[in-house]
Amino acid sequence: MVDPITVAELVGRRVADLGAAHTFGVVGSGNLAVTNALVAAGVPFVAARHEGGAATMADAYARTSGRPALLTVHQGCGLTNAMTGIAEAAKSRTPLLVLAADVAGAAVGSNFRIDQDSLVRSVGAVPERVHSAASASADVTRAFRTAVHQRRTVVLNLPLDVQGEEIADPGPARRLPPAPRAAPEPDLADALADLLRHAERPVFLAGRGALPYGRELAALADHTGALMTSSAVAAGTFADEAYDLGICGGFATPLAAELVRDADLLVAWGCSLTMWTTRHGRLVGPQTRVVQVDDDPLALGARQAVDLGVLGDVGLTVAAVAERLAASPVTTGYRRPDVAERLASGGRWPQVPYTDLSTPHTIDPRTLSTRLDAILPVHRQLAVDSGNFMGYPAGYLTVPAPGAFCFTQAFQSIGLGLATAIGAALAAPDRVPVLGTGDGGFLMGVAELETAVRLGLGLLVVVYDDAGYGAEIHHFGPAGADLSTVRFPDTDLAALARGFGAEGVTVRAVGDLAAVETWLAGPRDRPLVVDAKIADDGGSWWLQEAFRGH
Repeated sequence: MVDPITVAELVGRRVADLGAAHTFGVVGSGNLAVTNALVAAGVPFVAARHEGGAATMADAYARTSGRPALLTVHQGCGLTNAMTGIAEAAKSRTPLLVLAADVAGAAVGSNFRIDQDSLVRSVGAVPERVHSAASASADVTRAFRTAVHQRRTVVLNLPLDVQGEEIADPGPARRLPPAPRAAPEPDLADALADLLRHAERPVFLAGRGALPYGRELAALADHTGALMTSSAVAAGTFADEAYDLGICGGFATPLAAELVRDADLLVAWGCSLTMWTTRHGRLVGPQTRVVQVDDDPLALGARQAVDLGVLGDVGLTVAAVAERLAASPVTTGYRRPDVAERLASGGRWPQVPYTDLSTPHTIDPRTLSTRLDAILPVHRQLAVDSGNFMGYPAGYLTVPAPGAFCFTQAFQSIGLGLATAIGAALAAPDRVPVLGTGDGGFLMGVAELETAVRLGLGLLVVVYDDAGYGAEIHHFGPAGADLSTVRFPDTDLAALARGFGAEGVTVRAVGDLAAVETWLAGPRDRPLVVDAKIADDGGSWWLQEAFRGH
């Protein structure tokens, strides 16, 4: 006779069977049993220092690896602590499963009791529940399938009384089959192919849905003479392509913005065309015809008016259009000699002239970022926090490959950067992890520096330190306003880092970055925090663009 197991044990085993790749969390009494069951079933677990950090680590791991990640939290306050990270994942359609303990049904007076379903639903995630021992296996499978096949963040609530119930071990479950991919309607593929045949200045704009298909898209762009660009979350899709314009939208170079605006055809592949990507529509020229390809019918035309909406998987749509154009001659399109020459000489931010604002005690963030890009190895994994500084690492640090830039900005919360970098680093251990963060965001999430030290991560943390909240100082404070609420005393962040067991260095000039080169030479068995005292930029160019919507 097979010994019975608890529902908590069943949940852990079942999620492992279905294909969970990694788990992050903070363990309390309510999620101890299920977390131990996951570990026993072979799913790696990282203990974070705060549930919010654990949620963002799981989000970043899933985005970077392309594999389903888990978050496990205590009931009530454990879930509320994680909600900002869960909201970010939900808004980004990250396939993430949250195993959240919940109070027993009869515990009506519990301090931990909240309406977890309503809380989860309010941020755009999907609430699910293990209802009983009899339904537990089906409940877990349903939640996991929703997360993976529908690309949703799902919170599976685990009531404590149900967790403790016993059930006969049903044995291992089969892995889920791959999610079905929708092919485009033939007439829509015909229409897109026809538009590409006649376009003189086509531009391909890749979003998150296009990340797995960069090579196929680049081949189609070669055939049709299209220039290529991407949204911020899809940076690196066209790495090493000569006609890659880099990131579109607020981070775009002046030349990239000009070329996108002058396109006669803009094809958005798996891109939601947000106001950030289109600069509130100003990057879509009056003569530009817009096509949007997406496998979500609700995305087509939702953010930007389109002339043609194609419902279908990006990869299958690219293949269908390429087949229709196979017999058509290869065209020059937008790839004229004058365009090639301008891209070669001024297509990247480090090539754009600027007046260096460095002082004897501070370094211009552009000078800092340009030198870092030259120092860092090509194989890097980039992450950024949010704030006035963020255009510098996003624009100046080269993204070497699809998935090598993790951009947790859908909720626009500061403080997610360090956890983002940790999750991405674990998903891409062959790359050197690099984080660009502001002093405000770094200090908000600094508890996870201990996590990075404990894991032995060779993580480079570059703090663009202006001793304040730069966005509020430069973009929201009217002339003469009292800014004492958003300015802070200068803090020795390098010393703080050393207190956590990391290495730390203060950078005020290019020469100080020699410490980064020494650290890169090895053994890189702990993080290095670079406290870069940056010069006042008067307000970054990209944030001026972004705040046009406020």
